[in-house]
Amino acid sequence: MVARVSTVAFQGIEGVPVEVQVMVAPGRVVTQIVGLPDKAVAESRERVHAALHASGLALPAKKITVNLAPADLPKEGSHFDLPIALGLMAALGAIPADALSDYVVIGELNLDGTIAPVAGALPAAIGANAIGKGLICPAESGAEAAWAGPSIDILAPRSLIALANHFRGTQVLSRPEPSIRTNTVSLPDLADIKGQESAKRALEVAAAGGHNLLMIGPPGSGKSMLAARLPSILPPLSAAELLEVSMIHSVAGQLSGGKLSDRRPFRTPHHSATMAALVGGGLRAKPGEASLAHHGVLFLDEFPEFSPQALDALRQPLETGECIIARANHRVAYPANIQLVAAMNPCRCGMAGEPGHSCARGPRCVTDYQSRISGPLMDRIDIRIDVPAVSAFDLIRPMPAERSADIARRVARAREIQRDRFKAAGPGAIGTNARCSTAMIETYAAPDASGLQLLRDAAEKMKFSARGYHRVLKVARTLADLDGSEMVGRIHLAEAISYRIAGERLTTPA
Repeated sequence: MVARVSTVAFQGIEGVPVEVQVMVAPGRVVTQIVGLPDKAVAESRERVHAALHASGLALPAKKITVNLAPADLPKEGSHFDLPIALGLMAALGAIPADALSDYVVIGELNLDGTIAPVAGALPAAIGANAIGKGLICPAESGAEAAWAGPSIDILAPRSLIALANHFRGTQVLSRPEPSIRTNTVSLPDLADIKGQESAKRALEVAAAGGHNLLMIGPPGSGKSMLAARLPSILPPLSAAELLEVSMIHSVAGQLSGGKLSDRRPFRTPHHSATMAALVGGGLRAKPGEASLAHHGVLFLDEFPEFSPQALDALRQPLETGECIIARANHRVAYPANIQLVAAMNPCRCGMAGEPGHSCARGPRCVTDYQSRISGPLMDRIDIRIDVPAVSAFDLIRPMPAERSADIARRVARAREIQRDRFKAAGPGAIGTNARCSTAMIETYAAPDASGLQLLRDAAEKMKFSARGYHRVLKVARTLADLDGSEMVGRIHLAEAISYRIAGERLTTPA
């Protein structure tokens, strides 16, 4: 007799169906697992044996063969423990074999028979629901899996004994409830920033349109403080975005207690991060910081200190909204619809261009430092601003500053305008001007006559690339949305162009 149990193998954030086939037959006493298992799957043999023994089930002195079909698909992870154990229990008659046919099973086993949480419960539940099956998962992963839908049947036992008793009818496992993580820590407020009104304005524009932002200024000018306060003016995740973000974090094993949060991700990797850490990769092609920041912010402080190869790897996700990891034996795509925010000093000593300061190495200090950022990557940054040092007057007698809550209301209003515009146009996946196609932005951001003349003159004088030209239009469209204006005017284009060329003084010798 062959017992069959359904489970999944993860490719990106998708769960590929896998069938666990277990056969107990006469022969040499051995347990074999076949079907391209990795080390974690191969070691499940010892965990399954120990867990079944702790649960009071004696294994027969026979040959046990476990096949993971399809056999040519690599199987990775410890979540195959529970389906293998249940398949073996069904083959031995400890639980009804037909009871497992309506479920997809994932879970890792401890040696005492309890079931440990695993990564990927949410995408596994969504995949199971898509094929009309329920899900059996660890108790700690139940709240996460419950987000797949109210109709999906979910069993979240704490041990093999509890699951066996459920199928025998001596114990009833209740369906877990989805839960939201309480955001007890309040976000830092923009009112804490003294001075830097032009930088706050640029931050508001970037938040309203989802634009990439680069801040250039000396040490201590407040660049990191400004970036840390960007989440406080961003709108919460929508229901669809919440599920997308949570699926990525679930596969990466970063959902705390299976609870979801509607706050947009804000990832701040150290500048020593490798290319695989930023865009994903490694032995099992895990999502990187760019994918973990999906529908949120990726903040890169000390921008030129990152390796040039790692920075240039971000060019594809910034353009397409996904990270594609290609290897010799597989190809994985992770969503990465991110807003890049970067901060840097003008030169290695940090004070180039500041009044009263000069670099010991002269202009070469600036050019060598800024040349670490490639032109194609810089071309993908919509807004570039100078963040000068804060004056003593601003520190001693600061002007009243606007709170994040007030700015967030304007940002939410501008984003609602964009959602309605793109929803009426058809493609519902577009939510911000930054993600709008070139053809659409030429339609929706068509300037008036004086604005068109200004844009033409600026494009010729500044030698804008085609990408730069369209990104100026996108920023101008966002500025018009913030003003509640249907038409993109000359004043909007002038401000958008100023964001495109800000920082030019730093690239020329002082």
